[in-house]
Amino acid sequence: MKLNYFLVPLIFLLLCNCKTKEKEENSSPSTPPIKPNVIVILADDLGYNDVGFNGSKDIKTPNIDQLANNGTIFTNGYVSYAVCGPSRAGLITGRYQGRFGFSRNPLFAPKDSLQGLPTSEETLADALGKSGYQNMAIGKWHLGAHESQRPLKRGFNEFFGFLTGGHKYFPEQWIRQDISEVTSQGDAYNTKLLRNNERVEENEYLTDALSREAVSFVERHAETPFFLYLAYNAPHTPLQATEKYLSRYPDIKDKKRKTYAAMVSAVDDGVGNLLNKLKELNIENNTIVFFLSDNGGPEQHGANNGELREGKGSLHEGGIRVPFAVQWTGTIPAGKVYNNPVISLDIFATAVALAGISPKNEVDGTNLIPYLKGQDKSVPHKHLFWRHFDAEAFSIRQGDIKLVKDKKGDIGLYNLANDISETNSIDNDSLRLDLKNKHDQWNSTNIDPVFLGLKHNKMYNQEHPNRFVNGEKY
Repeated sequence: MKLNYFLVPLIFLLLCNCKTKEKEENSSPSTPPIKPNVIVILADDLGYNDVGFNGSKDIKTPNIDQLANNGTIFTNGYVSYAVCGPSRAGLITGRYQGRFGFSRNPLFAPKDSLQGLPTSEETLADALGKSGYQNMAIGKWHLGAHESQRPLKRGFNEFFGFLTGGHKYFPEQWIRQDISEVTSQGDAYNTKLLRNNERVEENEYLTDALSREAVSFVERHAETPFFLYLAYNAPHTPLQATEKYLSRYPDIKDKKRKTYAAMVSAVDDGVGNLLNKLKELNIENNTIVFFLSDNGGPEQHGANNGELREGKGSLHEGGIRVPFAVQWTGTIPAGKVYNNPVISLDIFATAVALAGISPKNEVDGTNLIPYLKGQDKSVPHKHLFWRHFDAEAFSIRQGDIKLVKDKKGDIGLYNLANDISETNSIDNDSLRLDLKNKHDQWNSTNIDPVFLGLKHNKMYNQEHPNRFVNGEKY
């Protein structure tokens, strides 16, 4: 067979073209991964031992337990502060809140732009919004009531809930039409709920209403990446529950404990409704779901922290170690228990890493996914730190060793591996000094509180006599 020499140049060009095309295809960037949806479910004042996955016997939490068992349980899961407001500020920014002076529970002061999260701070909603996420905050805000600090000004596209640190649960008690009718700090618990910036009429028990709105948001945004911050105020006081939930606990005789249990049960129902909706919409595998409490439980109000020492407000384990779990079906192995210390600040770091975002500010959290998948065998944190400014209390955890100066001024050094209840202080002066020096070095990066807090309500009123005069209409 003779080769047609007129075809040689054509064949050569075709071969070159194929090689060039192959090279271009091989060098082209791979298709970016689908950005996962992010859901943070935050309970309020939930005791460490008040969920089934941490051993609760009297309170039933089948749906929360399902979330935990579908993913990873953190046995050493912490928050960055022992009370609500600062803890939430740390979670939503991924930064120790002392870095920006949020070391107190903010007052409800809608005229004061300093009473809340500084505008210098980037929220998780701000960050994810840069990557096309639709974001909604539901429930308790507690990061400032001034117009500049409200959810729609802090990266959220939608909001349903209330601005203050707590709220009554029965709609018939929501007698304040807007902020202009509020006359005191506690009176803010009586306001009607907000949908974005408008007051709305609501007829459902508060926890049920918040759960309903969460399911609705997921339904409306199932086709786009979303971030849902579902911040329940239950089981925070006032202890109020409907008969639907109270009737589930006929054997609990203590009235506080029974009502508290009923309030936790309402949260559990909401978690179940949300998880079922993810399955129904076939987006469960593309949604990472965190569950935790904002601080330890106040046992005087019905909570149970189990073996942990003390509770809400304390830097002992009962105030800062919380129920904490994460589910990401198909990515995070199910049925796992993770024992290395993690902290709520890690939620921000994990979410922005998954979304491929560089945060505005330096964050203190760690992307947990490599650790949970077994890709990184080291520990997420060599040290964790806490500071309670007004109590002059501090704590640091290094491995299993924890140094704590409590609000009474007592200093203890504990090995949490064999003394989870912090009962036997270790006699080791050199280790104490070393940990104290490390805490001092960390604390040098913090600033003093930038606003008066909840415990300074009387002082604040004296300094701001027009706090509730001619209040805003919303």
